[in-house]
Formats: sequence, C-alpha cells, structure tokens
Amino acid sequence: MTEESENKELASPEKLLIDDPLSFQFHAAYLTYSDIFDKASNPETKKLLNQNIVALQQNQMDYPAFYESIDQFRGGESAQQGYGRSFIKGVKKKEWRRKTQRHERIERHRK
Repeated sequence: MTEESENKELASPEKLLIDDPLSFQFHAAYLTYSDIFDKASNPETKKLLNQNIVALQQNQMDYPAFYESIDQFRGGESAQQGYGRSFIKGVKKKEWRRKTQRHERIERHRK
C-alpha cells in the first residue's frame, strides 16, 4: 500500500482537458494554463496549476486572481512586458542633413 501511494505522489499530474472554446475568457485562461503546464517540470507546480484552473472553471476564483496566482510560474513571459524606458538614439542636426542630402543625391542620379 505504501509503494502505491508513493508512486501516485511521485507521478506527475496530468494536464486537464477542460477547455471551453465558447467562453473567450476561459479559453484564453486555459491556453495560458496549458503553455505554463507544458513548460513546468515540477509536479507541485503542475498540481497548483490544476487547482487554479479547476477553481476558475467552478467560479471559485475570478480571472484577475487566476492570472496573479499563475504569474509566478510564467517566468520570462511576464518579465518581457516590462515598463522600462526604451533606448532612443539621437542624431545631430548637421549629421542628419548630411545623410539626407547624400541619400537624395544618390536617388537623383539613379534615375
């Protein structure tokens, strides 16, 4: 009996197939769950993901709470959506004029 219970605990949980394509919000949440579940290797992580999607399906959890709870497992995806400043390279007016005149001269002589 103890060997069977240990095997069940060590076995990785399976991905739940409870998608509802008619409900756009749930379908989007399920796709997010599915992507994270496929990338996860830890059985505890998979178990928590399963609990979250079941709670969402049974209306025990709302969508913002669902996304907050699974955000810790998203890893690099949420980090890519940073709100930092983007790098802008400036050009001096004289340099810009020189490049523009050169480009216009090349285009004029191509014809």
